Amino acid sequence: MPDTDPKSSPRQLVWGLALVAAGVGVFIALPTRMAQIAALRRAEPHSLDMLFLWFCFGMLGVLLVAGGGRKIWAWFHRTRR
Repeated sequence: MPDTDPKSSPRQLVWGLALVAAGVGVFIALPTRMAQIAALRRAEPHSLDMLFLWFCFGMLGVLLVAGGGRKIWAWFHRTRR
């Protein structure tokens, strides 16, 4: 009898992997994009608004990786039962 729990479907694993990949992509692209934003705005690299942008994009990456990791962990935990 197949498992009917929607939280243990393989789609949840794929979604978790996609979230982790997006978070890693944010961290990889962050330095380049921030340099582009600073050049467009002609802002100092350590001005308060640029530091705030670094923080926001960094938090976005952390939340994506953490959320994806949590989904992956939960999927493996549920499939082992």
